[in-house]
Amino acid sequence: MSQETTAESVIRCEHVTRTYRGTGGARLVDRLRDDGERPATTAVEDVSLSVSRGEVVGIEGPSGSGKSTLLHLLAALDVPTHGTVSVCGADTADLSRRERTRLRLEDVGIVFQRFHLFPSLSARANVALPLVELGVPKRERREHAERLLDSVGLASRTTHTPRQLSGGEQQRVAVARALITEPSLLVADEPTGELDTATGDRILSLFTEAAARDTAIVLASHDRKALDIADKVITLRDGGRTDG
Repeated sequence: MSQETTAESVIRCEHVTRTYRGTGGARLVDRLRDDGERPATTAVEDVSLSVSRGEVVGIEGPSGSGKSTLLHLLAALDVPTHGTVSVCGADTADLSRRERTRLRLEDVGIVFQRFHLFPSLSARANVALPLVELGVPKRERREHAERLLDSVGLASRTTHTPRQLSGGEQQRVAVARALITEPSLLVADEPTGELDTATGDRILSLFTEAAARDTAIVLASHDRKALDIADKVITLRDGGRTDG
């Protein structure tokens, strides 16, 4: 691992606020302050939480409540405007862009809501891609990718490209890719949103198995079954926690 992960926590998030300027859509962009600056919009406000090894934390809240923004901060895809986010012992704001990229590659698995698969690559190649970046030999990464695709029910679809897969199948490829490095932290945005009940249950079982191997998991979802696997659930509304 690139950074030391304490036994107590993989994530420490303290009084985190994320504010954007001029990025809140047409309504925000069209409304200028008197001084001519773009007005600010706060996506996450004064949120604190911690996630320990093997712990599953759920995030719930209505659309626009800040769930995805918070996940991006926890996954070191973004840095806070105020407060601190520590991932695997590293304050993400103190890292360069390259260092944050390396942190994600080595320690963080991410399931994006929109999948972010490479359209020209097969399902197997998409899943194996993090291992390419880590220098794992071709045969080893191919075998590992195939095992994971089998575990999500896609053993017969390994050579298919994303455009040849359904939305649910693409979601399962994204989950397999997130798990392939056996990360210290798994961050998932609506991981069962495109899946039928049986397949969703299979994915959630993979998450609980990962947690049993000491992976810390944070998932944002509207799916009650997904939230039910969490050890604790936090609720966001208008960017802030409402669960105390």
